[in-house]
Amino acid sequence: MENTTKTDNFLQAIQRYTEEQKSIANTEVELLKEEKLKKAEENGKRDSERYIQQQLEAKKYVETSKLARLVQESQKKLFRERAKMTDEVFEMAAQKLNKYTETKEYKLKLVDSARQIAELFEDNRCVVYINEKDMKYSTEILAVFHGTAELVTDNSIKIGGLKGYCKSMRIVADETLDTKLSAQREWFIENSGLSVLN
Repeated sequence: MENTTKTDNFLQAIQRYTEEQKSIANTEVELLKEEKLKKAEENGKRDSERYIQQQLEAKKYVETSKLARLVQESQKKLFRERAKMTDEVFEMAAQKLNKYTETKEYKLKLVDSARQIAELFEDNRCVVYINEKDMKYSTEILAVFHGTAELVTDNSIKIGGLKGYCKSMRIVADETLDTKLSAQREWFIENSGLSVLN
């Protein structure tokens, strides 16, 4: 009977030990599961944040590209509108200048411009270029020159005025309405307030 009691006690001790070990193992497993789960959650959170950040960056890039395209298209449209307005303004100015070339005032201004060029060239030989329609004023133009002057038609002068060239002095004097209008166009573009970028 003593053996049975010893055996029972031994078995109970083994049973208690097994239960303790089982409890320790379960606790360790639970801790390990919690740790693994926590680590998996952290990794999942980090991966999710990284994925979200990548998606946000990709979306931002797409939206920025769209915006840049829209801005560029708008600037092109504004540039075309500005160029169209400028062309219209200067087309009207050219038409008015063409009408002006049919007046007595134009003839007086043309002869006065020739006089200024003649003073510049003094007694030197020169060539004076004019629009073909202004050849009717050739006598008045040549009369103001002191030296020898040759009058030549120039198809590049579309509106009117004249241009003088003195080879010996290496001077070109441009008094054409075309050049003056062109200079005004450059001034207009710079100062009209029709800039594309503000």
